[in-house]
This record gives sequence, structure tokens and C-alpha cells, in this order.
Amino acid sequence: MPNIKSAKKRVKVNETKAAANKARKSNLKTVLKKADAAVAAGAADKEQAVRVAIKRVDQACAAGLMHKNKAARKKSQLAKKLNSAE
Repeated sequence: MPNIKSAKKRVKVNETKAAANKARKSNLKTVLKKADAAVAAGAADKEQAVRVAIKRVDQACAAGLMHKNKAARKKSQLAKKLNSAE
């Protein structure tokens, strides 16, 4: 455990940010799985699900949770699945 006041604060801030990042990543994974499932099942709202997933990928990239190349790859994979399902 740190003794210096600023180090103590860093521990608290890091825990808070780690919890927020974990929640965001979990939500992103959930949205991606829902989009994959919607496309695989041929659901009526598959375009909507993919659009939401792409938006969340962009938000994750902007927040620094995902590298820009990984975000581009994920969006490309989603678009490819959607186009091949039609």
C-alpha cells in the first residue's frame, strides 16, 4: 500500500477507471455477440444490430479501449457478414 498521498489517490483513480473500462468492454462484447447472432439467425433487425455494433466499436476506439486497426477490422468483419447473409 502506498504511503504518499498522491500515490494513494492514483490507486483509487486506477480502480475506478479499470471498473469503467471493464464495463465498457463487456458491453461491447455483448453488442458484438448480439449482432453476430442476429445476422446468423437472419433476424429482421439485423441491419439495426450491426449499425449499433459498429457505433459501439467506434466509441470504444475513441475511448482508447481498442486500437484503430482492430476497430476497422471488426467493422469490416461485421459488414462482410451482413452482406454475405443477404
